[in-house]
Amino acid sequence: MDVEKLIKMANQIGDFFEANPDVEEAKLEIASHLKKFWNSVMLKSLVAHVQQQQGLGLHPRVIAAIQQHVQV
Repeated sequence: MDVEKLIKMANQIGDFFEANPDVEEAKLEIASHLKKFWNSVMLKSLVAHVQQQQGLGLHPRVIAAIQQHVQV
């Protein structure tokens, strides 16, 4: 899947959870959403983007959520 599409979708999730004032809870919710609703190919592609490109273009909370709470 195109990484640009994944970035756009992940940023929409990050924007939604930006409203949560508890940053740690928001990161957990982002990670939970990704694990629950994204298939393994999508998730692996996004994790690879974070690892290889430092998450270029991603919402900072999405990057942090992946780094801290998503293992594939």
